[in-house]
Amino acid sequence: MITGPELRQAWTIARLEIRRAFFSKRSFWIYILAIFPAIIFFGHAISLKYQEKRYASRGMITAAQMDSIAKGESIDRVVERLPAVVEDHRYEFRRGRRGPRGPEEERVEEEHRTVQYYDGKRRAWVFSRNGVVQEINIRQLKDFESEREAFAGVFQYFYLRLAIFFGCLGIFINLFRGEMMDKTLHFWFLIPVKRSVLLLGKYMAGFIAAAVIFSGGALLAWWGMLWPQDSSAVNAYLAGSGYAHLSRYLLAAVLGCLGYGSVFLAAGLLLRNPIIPAVVILIWEGINGFLPDILQKLSVLFYLQSVCPTPAPIENDVPPVLRLLIAPAEPVGPAMAVLGLLMVTAIVLFAAAQAVRKLEINYSTD
Repeated sequence: MITGPELRQAWTIARLEIRRAFFSKRSFWIYILAIFPAIIFFGHAISLKYQEKRYASRGMITAAQMDSIAKGESIDRVVERLPAVVEDHRYEFRRGRRGPRGPEEERVEEEHRTVQYYDGKRRAWVFSRNGVVQEINIRQLKDFESEREAFAGVFQYFYLRLAIFFGCLGIFINLFRGEMMDKTLHFWFLIPVKRSVLLLGKYMAGFIAAAVIFSGGALLAWWGMLWPQDSSAVNAYLAGSGYAHLSRYLLAAVLGCLGYGSVFLAAGLLLRNPIIPAVVILIWEGINGFLPDILQKLSVLFYLQSVCPTPAPIENDVPPVLRLLIAPAEPVGPAMAVLGLLMVTAIVLFAAAQAVRKLEINYSTD
């Protein structure tokens, strides 16, 4: 049982270790993992803003005018009636075929034309063949609902499964294993504190660093997702469930650091080569969606996904059989997910504390 003075000792150790956890030369790539989704969303946002500005500079039509375009109409009349064209592309399609009475080739020519319009929110592609409108494709330039689904997919498929997983591997493995490689761990063992207190202090430092880095990366990506959207849609989202969604995403990121951090800290103490259990855990987490419900609940990822406000999207073109196989188990409530991960973390840290008490330093083998 950790006493009050021991907690203060652990916090002192954590403060000394935080700088190393944040700025270790072995961990610079962790920041790339953390901000990679933000780079994607901000890049997409810049692209949307550029398109919006470019389309608006070339002219806009009204929503009613866009909806008035009909199939079978002459494309020339459409352009004459709506001259504010964003883009206008023409090309001819020629193909030859054998004539019915001889080997001579008959030339078949088709003139295709694609005209694009913009009404301030939607884009319309008008496709014509031989001067007649054949198809009209109207899409929103900014689809906030799709952007939110994309964020949920990136967060759950990349951030939880890969970024936080490998980030915690890099941070927490180095807390003890890195000291052994640098041949400096014996200095910590010479200070007059229990080894379990030393373990707790190092874990606190790693957890604070990982939680700040990855929750900050998630917050930055969320902001990048909101930035290019219409202010009215964003304000309505924030006034409704927006901030609640954000808090649950951040909670999932923090809990991921809590759970994976304890596992990799213990692996660094118990095993000389912690990469092997890391690969095993990665495979187990990766096949989580294919496992029966009871086995899915033996995964950290299951509880992290239970905290997320939106389920990860599944592509529409996924075969029905595969869709059935990867169907997630019924999620538990956020409170149960938090409690479950806290219990797992406590058990793993207890095992790590037992291991660090028996740890003997031998730099010649480590």
